[in-house]
Amino acid sequence: MPLPDEFADLEKFLPWALATEPERYARRLASTMAEMQEFYDAAFPRLEDAISHCDEHDWDDLPDSARTLLHLMQSLVMVSFPVEVWKQPRVPDSGAAYLDVIVEPVI
Repeated sequence: MPLPDEFADLEKFLPWALATEPERYARRLASTMAEMQEFYDAAFPRLEDAISHCDEHDWDDLPDSARTLLHLMQSLVMVSFPVEVWKQPRVPDSGAAYLDVIVEPVI
């Protein structure tokens, strides 16, 4: 699904527009720091605009393009700690620990 027209510059990153947390986490773990940094550098400056765009719609009836944008920004959140703090895809000193989300936020 394409993004809203005003976010066409982010379409290169559509593979990051994943609907569930497990998908986003798996993508993060499978990505290099360079890939995450490129995504972060492009998407982070657009975050406020993306939130404003999504807020223009009823959350119970988001257009598909806005929902795709929302998922893209959720992936931005997923890569923010690795990019800003940890400098690696995995949580430092977490060993083989893994957390499975069994209920997704409703959107």
